[in-house]
Amino acid sequence: MRKRAIVVVSALLLVCLGAALGFASGGGESAVAANTKEFVSVTHYWTGDIPRNGQFEVVQDKWNEYLKTKLNASMTIKWIEWADWYTKYNLILASGEAVDLFATSSTWLDLWPNSQRGAFKPLDDLLPKYAPTTWSEIPVSVWEQAKFGGKIVAIPEDHYTQYVNHGMFYRGDWAKEFGITKPITDFAGLERYFQGIRETKPGVIPWDVAGSGSSIGVELWGGYMTAYTDAVDPRVYIANNLAVVWAKSYAEKYTLYSPIFDSTFLEYAKLMKKWGDAEFWRKDVLNYSGSTRDLMYAGKTGADQHHTQTYINAIRPEMDEKQPGSEASFYPWSATRGNLVGEPITHGATSIGANSKNAERALMVYDLFRSDKYFYQLVNYGIEGTHYVLQNGKRTVAAGFDRDKSGWTANFWGGRVDKFEIPDIRRWSGTADLWASFDKIVKPYPYGRFVFDKTPVEPEIVALSDVANKYFPAIAFGKAGDPVAAVEAFRAELKKAGFDKFMAELQKQMAAFQKMMENK
Repeated sequence: MRKRAIVVVSALLLVCLGAALGFASGGGESAVAANTKEFVSVTHYWTGDIPRNGQFEVVQDKWNEYLKTKLNASMTIKWIEWADWYTKYNLILASGEAVDLFATSSTWLDLWPNSQRGAFKPLDDLLPKYAPTTWSEIPVSVWEQAKFGGKIVAIPEDHYTQYVNHGMFYRGDWAKEFGITKPITDFAGLERYFQGIRETKPGVIPWDVAGSGSSIGVELWGGYMTAYTDAVDPRVYIANNLAVVWAKSYAEKYTLYSPIFDSTFLEYAKLMKKWGDAEFWRKDVLNYSGSTRDLMYAGKTGADQHHTQTYINAIRPEMDEKQPGSEASFYPWSATRGNLVGEPITHGATSIGANSKNAERALMVYDLFRSDKYFYQLVNYGIEGTHYVLQNGKRTVAAGFDRDKSGWTANFWGGRVDKFEIPDIRRWSGTADLWASFDKIVKPYPYGRFVFDKTPVEPEIVALSDVANKYFPAIAFGKAGDPVAAVEAFRAELKKAGFDKFMAELQKQMAAFQKMMENK
């Protein structure tokens, strides 16, 4: 959803808080000052591919010089690259590694399951002392949505405005060549577009999607559900974020069902088989792990799938520059029938690892992202005058600047704030209109305080995930043979793995949540 910034800052509160915690001058050495006597290297895990043009090291050295003077600390980035990212991410947390700052999400990075496994440190007692700006800016009602077992386990990215609803990016210039003169708003339009590429663009794969170790298949399934039903995703997943249980509609948000067992999933499987046979993606899609986005930028594929923020900040400006006249366009799944539900406030968040040895200093570093404009902009945009210049308050580069060779690329999220953002001069001019169109139809996320306790069905979830990993990728890309037989086999194996028990437990907990929400 488009998450709007909420600013709740009280100068009086800050003064009182500082005095209570020993921040005020003249009161002897504060606990914070004492904590910074010893130099500490804080680790920060980011998702994304490691930049390889040498500029990352330049900027990291620069911010570490600054952190040395500010906090007697450094911040070392550790990367979870996109190839098989889901497995890598959870393995790091399961390993017991002494991680410090860790980007997380309740929608796609298992914040709640990992919290249930004890992966994150409770922050209630630490935040007021070591991250006072963060503590004071985030309202109590938002902190409540970041709790597991009554304890704060994550810092929500609540002061950053964005829409992150998914859809398909495509080339508007090519669409017009195929007689598609209006924006694509359904899967039939996508099919016509893909077929046009197959017939008229030799050597171009319509959607050169990476099917190996990625979540694209489950995201497309979610898109199909959004486009062709009124269902709402309660974000309780098996396997690689696979949604097998949905609420029937927003009006019946507490009544759950599984479209895997009705005609919706069968029709989806048949469509994917049709698309796979038509070679809308490569034949060995399940073994391919390349970068669809880079191929789109190079004109070698006609589509990519992700969310609104990626479209307005990356796809449109990059395509305008690298494929002039391409008119990169966006089909949000919600365009089909207006089914758009917002994201939870914990869609983007930052946690501290349970075994962190530097939790206090890590929070102090995090707090700079909310309180120190220079640090925030250095990490996000690089060095002014080297990696960007300002023009009327917007970021741009000098003529002849090679972004690939000399540009700065960061993938920091989980702590972004509107107040320190510098808009890219290339940002799509239609952003405000697109957001306004979503504002008209978006419904608030209804499950912000629902945390599914998996304990009663943990063995079943493991078994269901194994079944999903075996069957779903092949079905999702039309590589499972006869779709009817494949779906029947998938359903039968899910039942054997304990789906009914899992479903009953989830509905039971949802009913309890409904009672709590209606009686509050």
